[in-house]
Amino acid sequence: MNTLQRWHDMVLNQNHEGVSDILTEDCVFLSPVVHTPQRGRKITALYLTGAMNVFNETFHYTKEVVTKEHAVLEFECTVDDILINGVDIISFAEDGLICEFRVMVRPLQAMQMLHGKMAAMLEQLKSAPAVGAS
Repeated sequence: MNTLQRWHDMVLNQNHEGVSDILTEDCVFLSPVVHTPQRGRKITALYLTGAMNVFNETFHYTKEVVTKEHAVLEFECTVDDILINGVDIISFAEDGLICEFRVMVRPLQAMQMLHGKMAAMLEQLKSAPAVGAS
């Protein structure tokens, strides 16, 4: 099973187990609210796990454009009665693992709400052992 399919399965099943297994060691995460790139498998897994815990069963991808090197996945989700629309831009290394994960979110109200929820979730996850490990 390829990396993108594994990612889709994780999202569909709301299961972050093994997320570290689909990331390169030097993976970079680019958040819509943190201005500096977050570098490394561990922090990227933390952010992706946090997002999976903040988003709910309404999360779904609506469009995707995929090449061997990149995937652009548009998503929608409703959290606290706010419709979130965003894009995951994923880059793949030569070995097929994710080497960069960039998230963009709109509208501003959704981004502000997610900022608060993600901050709280990341604090909670930092105290938990082995985030995103298989």
